[in-house]
Amino acid sequence: MEPAITANNKARASASASKSTSARKKRLQETIAGWIFVGPMLIGTALMTLIPILASVLISFTDWSFIKGIDEIRFVGLDNFAGLTQDETFITSFKNNFILMLAIPITMAISLLLAIIIKNGVWFKDLFKIIYFMPYISSVVGVAVVFQVLFHPSLGPINQFLMKIGIEDPPKWLADISYSLPSVMLILIWTQIGFNMIIYMAGLQNIPKDLYEAASIDGAGSWQQFRNITLPLVSSTSFFLLVTGVVYSFKVFDLIAVLTEGGPANSSSVMVYYLYDVAFTNLRTGYASAIAMVLFLCVLAITVFQWVGQRKWVNY
Repeated sequence: MEPAITANNKARASASASKSTSARKKRLQETIAGWIFVGPMLIGTALMTLIPILASVLISFTDWSFIKGIDEIRFVGLDNFAGLTQDETFITSFKNNFILMLAIPITMAISLLLAIIIKNGVWFKDLFKIIYFMPYISSVVGVAVVFQVLFHPSLGPINQFLMKIGIEDPPKWLADISYSLPSVMLILIWTQIGFNMIIYMAGLQNIPKDLYEAASIDGAGSWQQFRNITLPLVSSTSFFLLVTGVVYSFKVFDLIAVLTEGGPANSSSVMVYYLYDVAFTNLRTGYASAIAMVLFLCVLAITVFQWVGQRKWVNY
């Protein structure tokens, strides 16, 4: 009997080893297949994103122009960052970026109001969605050119209308130091409303109707339902739009470049546009990289602050 038992044990061990080897081969094949599919994306991300970021960090500590060649790189430590604290144009651009952020809550409030109105009390909902979404998908250059005409100080339709109703000296809009940045903010709000509205409408559709019916039975009015049901249950949507809006406000470039080129007197300049001007007009690559690092740290700090703060007001 013992030889038979030993033979059975050996057969089981052999079968188990065979299964284990087969499983390892299968896992190896799956791993290789995964790397084959993911590899091109990882290579592209490394070449186009990670390596440029690391290079920008290193270059920010140098005094260098990309047209001079690598041999001309000169390490200057924190001099570029120290120079930014004395650079009036950078300080103005830095402040303007935070002023632009004021357009985000205004856009979100208008978008939520429109989403509620279109969802509950309007016919041809799809038509209104398309109308409001069109500015978002339109060419930024085209939008900028149209608003250049609308905001023309003397011949623009807006000022022509204001003068006809009795305003003798209307604002110069894009040509006025006091009105150039608010004008850009108005355009940003107009272009972003459609996207925010569509996202809010998707969030509103996920709110159970039973909650509103129960609130109505309990005697809650429209404002109470909005404050106690709608706002809390779209808070996750609001958080998403807030984060994406902040990121978008810090990378506004094309609108500024076409509309005002940062003028007049740098009143509408933002960090991304000033970075471009320093890097490709003044050819100061090291200084421009320092601006990029400050921009990155600002977006990172605001995003972290939002992620920490959302625990107190976002309901999932």
